[in-house]
Amino acid sequence: MERAAPALPRPALVIGGPTASGKTDLALQIAKKTGAAMLNADAFQLYKGLPVLTAQPTAEELAGVSHHLFGVIDLNEELDAARYRRLALEKMAQCAAEGRPVILVGGTGLYIKAVLYGLSQGLPAPDGELRAALEREPLESLCARLASLDPTAATTVDLLNPRRVIRALEVCLLTGKPFSSFKDHKPWDGPCAGIWLSLPRATLHERIARRAGRLFADGVEAEVSRALQRLGQTARQAIGLTTVMEVTEGRLSQEEAVDRIATATRQYARRQETWFRKEAALQPVPPSEALEAALRLLHRV
Repeated sequence: MERAAPALPRPALVIGGPTASGKTDLALQIAKKTGAAMLNADAFQLYKGLPVLTAQPTAEELAGVSHHLFGVIDLNEELDAARYRRLALEKMAQCAAEGRPVILVGGTGLYIKAVLYGLSQGLPAPDGELRAALEREPLESLCARLASLDPTAATTVDLLNPRRVIRALEVCLLTGKPFSSFKDHKPWDGPCAGIWLSLPRATLHERIARRAGRLFADGVEAEVSRALQRLGQTARQAIGLTTVMEVTEGRLSQEEAVDRIATATRQYARRQETWFRKEAALQPVPPSEALEAALRLLHRV
């Protein structure tokens, strides 16, 4: 008789939400109370070299807390959901061996989904030559090609994110099948996996504006200047990166840059909220109730 495959490790608690909603602060608070480990699920906080721009928790904030996948990937390395899932599962297995529950915290919905559901079967590995050719095309052209090959994907993929568009188009071209045909995850039917922080729109926008306003005082210009020669295609997609580069080149004032970054971040936050609203594994919780709700879910395991 065949043995059943061993169960994959799973996070004890997921904390999601839009950027600047307070996810990391909440996770830190819970980790310090319970001894749980924090596992990052923010695509750009995985990179080292851009802690200010990507709002990574500081070394002081993380002191005394078991934490993983914050600032561990070189800026010139490419990163996708498959690689992230491998890294996350490895760290969760390590934490399980130590007897530590894991708090998966971040705002990258695709990475959270990769951990909770796995990845669609049959997707081809990235093709370096094809991807390089696609990266040379304007985003508008890529979106038009995707709409022609897979109209369904053109309504579900984030068309403002070149990486997402290129991956969808790459799958279409390599397999001859629509990218949307690989979206075969079953609906979530297990117990609630965690929470996502739901804030009033005005409150979230105020928090985003404050974060953007601190960037230059916190040294983002020098940070980006040091990173420029090491940036790969994935890291280059970090919100605000090209805007800060324009400031370093004297083509934009800091005040204009702050406004642009705040606007781009608000747009990104709206897309994140749309994803979280559709995710049945996570329940929306206002910040005032988040600690109690999160601890309740964590202690059930």
